[in-house]
Amino acid sequence: MADITKEQVLETLRTVRGPDLEHNIVELGMVSDVFISDAKVYFSITVPAERAKELEPMRLAAERVIKELPGVKGALVALTADKKAAPGAPAARPAPAQPHAHSHAHPPQQPPRAGKIGVPGIGAIIAVASGKGGVGKSTTAVNLALGLLANGLRVGILDADIYGPSMPRLLKISGRPTQVDGRIINPMQNYGLKVMSMGFLVEEETAMIWRGPMVQSALLQMLREVAWGELDVLVVDMPPGTGDAQLTMAQQVPLAGAVIVSTPQDLALIDARKGLNMFRKVEVPVLGIVENMSYFIAPDTGARYDIFGHGGARKEAERIGVPFLGEVPLTMGIRETSDAGTPLVASDPNGTVAGIYRDIAAKVWAQISSTPLRAAPSIVFE
Repeated sequence: MADITKEQVLETLRTVRGPDLEHNIVELGMVSDVFISDAKVYFSITVPAERAKELEPMRLAAERVIKELPGVKGALVALTADKKAAPGAPAARPAPAQPHAHSHAHPPQQPPRAGKIGVPGIGAIIAVASGKGGVGKSTTAVNLALGLLANGLRVGILDADIYGPSMPRLLKISGRPTQVDGRIINPMQNYGLKVMSMGFLVEEETAMIWRGPMVQSALLQMLREVAWGELDVLVVDMPPGTGDAQLTMAQQVPLAGAVIVSTPQDLALIDARKGLNMFRKVEVPVLGIVENMSYFIAPDTGARYDIFGHGGARKEAERIGVPFLGEVPLTMGIRETSDAGTPLVASDPNGTVAGIYRDIAAKVWAQISSTPLRAAPSIVFE
């Protein structure tokens, strides 16, 4: 059977009526770039934010007709609200004149500044972020999640790094998730964690070449259309930097807070400040800073070496007035267990480093359990 093509997808979507009930969603320019991988089809439909709830049946119709195409194994379709209203339905307000000064669309049927509701069953959602790559953010996120689990909580982890998902390897999970009723995805599981990642849906070496709306669509579906069940905490492993994924999570999800990961050297701290300032700008509480690779312990002698300097993150936390969550050393064990998919908190729960992660987890939980959740903000760029 021949592979499904973008042209076939678009031709099929021409059977789905748009909001005006006269033209189809392709003619109205509502369909994003179509991405196909491993016989799964991904795209989003752009609609006015205030009509998103009302137009959900249109999204379901588009998803259904694509899933019925021969050769299609699945479809991931989401409604996206762009700064411009989709054709066929008037927006609640005109698009601003200046492209550098606009606000992202507000949630449906809610006034400005009101946030979207949380995910049913999940008590708190926290983001683990960094200003740059290579600082061990994903390893920290995994071990933080396992630390929360070891402290008696029900925990899940969402891999929000669409372009470079690492959870399948870090948690040694393979295979594809199953679906309930053709729509809701069952999360994968290992070490007692419920896990969702784009890495479960595409091959490891597949290049994800997506524009911003596609990233937003995939993130929100992995968050809201997964059978997470009852969780105390969902840890979100963010991609590095301050791009679409971070803004989508900050705008669309009532985050309880963010944990910033940095290494001690000045260059990493400069980038960490960018990430921290971004969360502050969008009114997401910063739960604290973790100094990763804080020092190196020689495996043969046990001697300590401050390879990247030491204490930079602690000083930065004190300078800007956020909690310092802890120092995680650079050890052979962390590197080996990360590569093997056997995180230290799970594989060596009584070890020194596992104790550090559990202590960080306790500090994070102490903050989010004592602070009421805040509504997700409207993001305005000046």
